[in-house]
Formats: sequence, structure tokens, C-alpha cells
Amino acid sequence: MSRNPFAGAHPVRDSAKRRGLDRARGALLQIVLLFLVASLAVAQAIDPLPFKDHAQEVRFQNLTRELRCLVCQNENLADSNADLARDLRHEVFDLMQQGKSDDEIKQYLVDRYSDFVLYDPPVQSSTLLLWFGPLLILLAGATVVVVTVRRRGRAGTTAMEDKPTDEGDDW
Repeated sequence: MSRNPFAGAHPVRDSAKRRGLDRARGALLQIVLLFLVASLAVAQAIDPLPFKDHAQEVRFQNLTRELRCLVCQNENLADSNADLARDLRHEVFDLMQQGKSDDEIKQYLVDRYSDFVLYDPPVQSSTLLLWFGPLLILLAGATVVVVTVRRRGRAGTTAMEDKPTDEGDDW
């Protein structure tokens, strides 16, 4: 004959204890899951590469800061977590291991992805709009503002000239 451990106990207190234990277990499970997700994110962000020495690591970091992530477009390769950026970092590393210079690596990537892969593309006929486009837009906006202000000023003085002046008191 099995004996019920809750027999004869107070039912309200026992259910409150069970609910408290269930909440504690749920909170513990949430904390464990949060820790696992955070550790997976950190593990994914670390991309160890076997550098020969510290100088090669510094060269790699400087080079990847000069190259644009083609997915993010506003981040460099060193800072991007995109899969393509990781692949390009590995490609840059492999080219460095082959003894290629920084200029050769950049030229290889430019040949493959165009000047867009460079964070500071050279001033050429094909990149003039890229370099001077923002300045042209700013000048065009300033011109529109100046013309609008002058027209409103002229319209305001013309309206004032047409309006008779009343020098008497209205009261």
C-alpha cells in the first residue's frame, strides 16, 4: 500500500509550495538557456587564425580594417560578423600565408569585387560620383535654401509695399 506524502497536509500550502518550486525551476532553466545562447554567440565571434608572429597579426588587422564588408557595407572586414566577411578574412589570411603584399591582396580583391571592397576607394573617373556626390548634394540643398529664402524675402517686401500703412490707433 503506497502512502501519499501529501495526505493529511494542508492543500493550499502544498500547492503554493509546488508553484514556488515550479517557478524556481523555470527561472533556473531560463538562466541556463540564456547562458548557453550567450556562450554560443561569443564562440561564434571568435575566429582564431594561426599567425606566425605578432607583426603578422597586426598586419592582418590593419589590412582587414581597410577592406569593406560586402554584406554590411558600412563595416570593415575586421568588425563584421557576416559569413562572407569571415570567408574574406580567411581568404586574406591565406593570401598573406602565400607571401602576397598588402597591395597585391587589395588588387586581388578589387579585381574580384571592384573598388567597392576598399573602404577608401581611389579617386578615378569611375569613383568621382562616390567621392564628390555628397558634396554636390549638399551644395544643391544649400542653393535651394538660399533661393527659397530670397524669394520669400522679396515676396514679403512686395506685400509690405502694397499694404497701406495705418498710423492711427485702432482703439
